Amino acid sequence: MAGNFSILDWGLVGLYLIILFLVGLYYSSKKNLTTRDYFLGSNTMTPWVVAISVIATTQSAATFLGGPDQGYRGDYTYLAATMASVIAAIFVAKVLIPRFYALNATTVYEYLGDRYGQDAMKAAGAMYIIGRFFASGARLYLAAIAVSMILFSTINAGNIMMSSFIMVMIGFIVTFLGGIRSIIWTDLLQFCMYIFSAVAILYFLMTTIPLNTQEIFNALKSTPEGVNKLLLFNFDIDFRAPYSMISIFTGLTLLFIASFGLDQDISQRLLTCKEDNEGGKALIISTIMAIPIIWLFITIGQMLYVFYERPDLMGNQLDMKAAAFEGEQVTIFMYYILTELPTGLKGVVTVGVIAAAISTINSGLNSMASVLVQDFYRPWKLKKETKPETHFVQAGQVGMGIVGMILFAMSVLCYYWQQYSGLPLIDFALSLMVFAYSGLIGVYFTAIFTDRGSTRSVISALLVGFLCTLIQQKYFVEMLSLPDFLGSIAFTWQLCIGSFVSFLVCVVGKKRSNS
Repeated sequence: MAGNFSILDWGLVGLYLIILFLVGLYYSSKKNLTTRDYFLGSNTMTPWVVAISVIATTQSAATFLGGPDQGYRGDYTYLAATMASVIAAIFVAKVLIPRFYALNATTVYEYLGDRYGQDAMKAAGAMYIIGRFFASGARLYLAAIAVSMILFSTINAGNIMMSSFIMVMIGFIVTFLGGIRSIIWTDLLQFCMYIFSAVAILYFLMTTIPLNTQEIFNALKSTPEGVNKLLLFNFDIDFRAPYSMISIFTGLTLLFIASFGLDQDISQRLLTCKEDNEGGKALIISTIMAIPIIWLFITIGQMLYVFYERPDLMGNQLDMKAAAFEGEQVTIFMYYILTELPTGLKGVVTVGVIAAAISTINSGLNSMASVLVQDFYRPWKLKKETKPETHFVQAGQVGMGIVGMILFAMSVLCYYWQQYSGLPLIDFALSLMVFAYSGLIGVYFTAIFTDRGSTRSVISALLVGFLCTLIQQKYFVEMLSLPDFLGSIAFTWQLCIGSFVSFLVCVVGKKRSNS
């Protein structure tokens, strides 16, 4: 597919990468003398910039590629899931963020350290790191699919490895240079690029399809397969459907609470504001702004369905559903980008793909490094000897290198994992977040809403939550001869089960008289 790129297309991609590096260099000149400078930007970030950064991180490559995939395969029920994100944002803004700011925390796991002790904090930080390796590795894999198609025309394992390595190196350089400040400001640039790209694609699609809006609406409302692709609210009681209404108000709400408030990847950005109410405001703004963005990407997928699946409406015999490359079927969205878009626009949209990918990598590198340094390395090192703050900034930079290597390995594993599971791209990315979130939700709900729990019960609850999710995976259900329904329930219900079991384990801990 790289042969379809003109000099103009490659020039646009090169210009974007140069701008990214220049932003990183600029913020590297701003002295990061302390870890609070490097990881939290000295609490000087404005709410609107933080809100954009949160959107860029939560949407990422999973939405850029997964949203159109969702619209092409299905309907608009994923858009209804934004109700869960708004509910969760309000909860996090009112309940969790004030508690973190009251402790002047650098990581959200310091709350557990204050409540249950350093070992509990470290256990929660370790669980976050494990879960974030899963989730960020999955998102890196999705980005690698797109990059592999652009560079190599195939998405076999070897090319996925090379593409993942390229993305990690670019993200590492930008993040290494400027810390959280460079991440947040490059997030703003990347947000603008991938939104512009999506709008341009939708406009080009709408002008290519020889139907008016009403005709497109009718074609989607009643397909030849008898499906209503405009369905928004699914009221079925189906435990296999992750975006049914009952699932939205239970498992998805829990997932977004964990994503916004218990996952350092997002929470770190919310802690960069001056006050807790600004962090909460940034979160709520970001969730509201995300609604039309998700609609945009799903709608692209719907238009691609008309373009490829309805030759009777297109006035031709086009029956190409998706190009088959070696190893795996290419997503219809990337196939369209690389074969249908004109010169120039193809380069702009490719920049959008890269922007979504790098946003994902940047956030994971910095947030995981902050937990490694602040919750693990700093307490250990200060027990032995006194070190200046610059030492821990340098340790954070080394930590990012370690994190990058593990993310690279995880993205390659996800290549095989997603093939085995057969899940749509966005479902696969979200499902991997459940591994860590099950235990974290059970532990934090115990700490906030009860006066029970102990270091031992916290550690046990985190482990049980992870294992509870693990045994619900299809491979382990088959291996352990468990009831078949456990292997088919949606990831939202896996989260409900894991969180509930984790909560029960955590509350077994004795009541703390000083809580």
